[in-house]
This record gives sequence, C-alpha cells and structure tokens, in this order.
Amino acid sequence: MYSNYFSSSSERTNAGLLMPSGRVIAAASTAAINPGDSCAYGSNKYFALCGLGGILSCGITHTMVTPLDLVKCRLQVNPAKYKNVFTGFKVTLADDGVRGLARGWAPTFFGYSAQGLCKFGFYEYFKVLYTDIIGEENAYLWRTSLYLAASASAEFFADIALSPMESIKVKIQTTPGFANTLREAAPKMYREEGMNAFFKSVVPLWMRQIPYTMMKFACFERTVELLYKNVVPKPRAECTQGEQLVVTFAAGYIAGVFCAIVSHPADTVVSKLNQEKGASALQVTKKIGFIGLWKGLGPRIVMIGTLTALQWFIYDFVKVSLALPRPPPPEMPASLKNKLEKESKS
Repeated sequence: MYSNYFSSSSERTNAGLLMPSGRVIAAASTAAINPGDSCAYGSNKYFALCGLGGILSCGITHTMVTPLDLVKCRLQVNPAKYKNVFTGFKVTLADDGVRGLARGWAPTFFGYSAQGLCKFGFYEYFKVLYTDIIGEENAYLWRTSLYLAASASAEFFADIALSPMESIKVKIQTTPGFANTLREAAPKMYREEGMNAFFKSVVPLWMRQIPYTMMKFACFERTVELLYKNVVPKPRAECTQGEQLVVTFAAGYIAGVFCAIVSHPADTVVSKLNQEKGASALQVTKKIGFIGLWKGLGPRIVMIGTLTALQWFIYDFVKVSLALPRPPPPEMPASLKNKLEKESKS
C-alpha cells in the first residue's frame, strides 16, 4: 500500500525504530528518500513534521471559529435563554459586546494545538505501524479498518492533551462571572476541584472525539479515493498541487458533516458537564434527555464541516510546503493482483 515510500526491510531493521515483533518504522537518517521529498515516509522527521501540520491545522481553525463555538456551547447548556444560533449571537452581543464573542480563545488555541499535534502525528505513526504489522496486502484489503484503528489510537492520546484546556474553555464560555481569561480561570478551577477539574471530561471527550476522529480520517481517506476514481477527470499524479488541495478541501467538508453528527451527543454532555460542578457524565445525560443531546447540532454541522475541511486543507498545504511524502490513493499491490489472477485462472 505504501511500499514505494519505504526502503528495503533489511535497511529498515538496521536503521529504524524497533517495534513489537521486530517490526520497525524507518529512521530518517538512513531510510530511502524519494526525489523531491524532504524526508522518508515513516521517519521520525516525517512524524514530527506531520505533528507540526496538526498543530497549525487544529490550533488555527478552532481559534477562528471561537465565536460560533461559544454560542454553540451556550445553546447546549442554556437552550431556554439562547434558543437558536441567531438568538445566541444576539444575546451574547447584548450581554458581553463584540469582545465577548472571543471569550475562551486562549484555551481553545493551546488546547487544540496540543490535540492537533497528537491527532495527526500519531495517526501517521499508527497508520505506518499497523500497516507494518498486518502487511501490505492486508493493509490494502482492510484499509478502512486500518484508518479507523489508527485514528482511534491517535485520538486516545490527543484527548488527554486536550482535556485541561477544553475544560477551561467551556467553563469560561458557559459560566457567567466565573472568569474571563485563561490565567484567571485555571487557578480558580484548581482551587475549587483540584486536578479533577481539568481531567473529569476525558471520558466524555473520548466518547465525542474518538468516533469523530475515526469518521474524520476514514471518511476523508475513502472520499479522496472515490473522488479521484469517479469525479476528478485525471489521475492525482497529473493534477496540479492546487487541484489536489481543492480535492482535499471537498473531501474534508464531506467528512466533517458526518463527524459532527456522530459526535454531537457527547459534545453536548461535555459542555454541560463542565458547567455543572461535581456532576458525572451519566447524571448529565439523564438530566438532558435524548432530545436535549441534539441541541445545537445545526451550528455544529456548519462549524465542524468548515473546520474539518480547513484542517485537511492546511494539513495538506503544510505537507506540500515542507515537501513531505504524500502517498497517492491506495492501489492494489502487485503481489495481490498476481494472487487474484492465479486464483481466477485455476
């Protein structure tokens, strides 16, 4: 599936990072680097730069939509007051002014930058690791499962990195009079609840973000594959970098819509949980009810669809700018083709 981006197995064993069962991921210093690439696919440098792309894609985009996120969170925790997204903006402007729409931008930026580092960096790492474990042929045949497993593994760690800042952000945005800034909110939360204040939402975050990220990566990867196969009139290799980025944006938006839907109930729980001190995720879920779990879905679809598309666009743009390896849509390995041909003849 990605064999063109690896050196020989012996070179990888001698130079790479030793993985379970003697498997390795190639090290940048000795693994083969394709012409035009700044590093080898699967090298330490590759993973680090992918993490940098994740920082930029997630940190920038989430901070950009802070006003919409603020209104969405307030709509989830107080639907009687904010009613809908338009009323939410109107009430927020009346209460806090234009400046109030940016409330929570700092924890948003730092939290989602940390999440992006882990989300994209570890996704690339686990994708290579799991491909190496199951082999090239199985990686192609089970590629959707590969994307799901790699993204779920990455998001597990990404949410631990996100949780403290996400808790602070939601507290600032949904608890009137509590605090206006990161510097003010963090010590106050620690005094009231200790470290639990920053990590009590990890499990709800996993409930929200792991399905979201699995959909985000698997849907994106397969949508890109389908677009190049059925919509784009020429192979990716013949497309300009600009045309490739347009495909990336379109696939990202499609993935984002599905992401918003599958993760929204847990997102509502996270918002309410950080508003109510001492409550558990189960208690909040029972209190909200099934219908309440879907409050704010409309603005979240707009927000997440746009976010996901921009994130993939920025991430791919970073890869292009830094000359990172960008494997084409997967094709059936020659060895598997030969096997299938032999089976059909027999």
